Amino acid sequence: MSVAVILYHRGMSRWQPDARGRLQLAAMELYVERGFEQTTVVDIAERAGLTERTFFRHFADKREVLFLGQDELQELFVSTIAQAPDDAAPLEAVAAALQAVATEFEPRRRWSQERQRVINANPGLQERELIKLAGLSSAIAATLRDRGVDEPAASLTAESGISVFHIAFQRWIAADNTREFSQLITQSLAALKVVTAGG
Repeated sequence: MSVAVILYHRGMSRWQPDARGRLQLAAMELYVERGFEQTTVVDIAERAGLTERTFFRHFADKREVLFLGQDELQELFVSTIAQAPDDAAPLEAVAAALQAVATEFEPRRRWSQERQRVINANPGLQERELIKLAGLSSAIAATLRDRGVDEPAASLTAESGISVFHIAFQRWIAADNTREFSQLITQSLAALKVVTAGG
């Protein structure tokens, strides 16, 4: 979850700190301006005032700029669920993790909007995003099983949690949204409970 919140200036020297953050912001600028496919690693490094070699010290390829923080996101989900009270119901543990994630995301709404815009325009990135969400669901289910939740309840709860996350996220990044991510998580969880209760 290490998306940098910094100001980017074209005139920065290559010896300025936070090279990773500068590369991220330079890449996002270019992806929005030119499109993902039309942007090269060289373009990103030049925009950030750094070298191509420096780029590859921080990222495996230009896709990774958009998916940096995936491991930290999963760890936040897993650790929050694992630390939930022993008597917490499976969905309550997942709800606590969703709220923790929402708190981390809140300062990065603008970045999240631009990132999603880039992903929506590229089928390969959309596929990568789906794979990421599937991996996150598997990790959540495994953590629930470690807490003693049987199947299929563990997988059903994990999939439900990911659905809540995805739907709330899409509403949060909408241009006309004025609510915080955590509020939208709460609303989506409430709607899920109504549906599962048959009401």
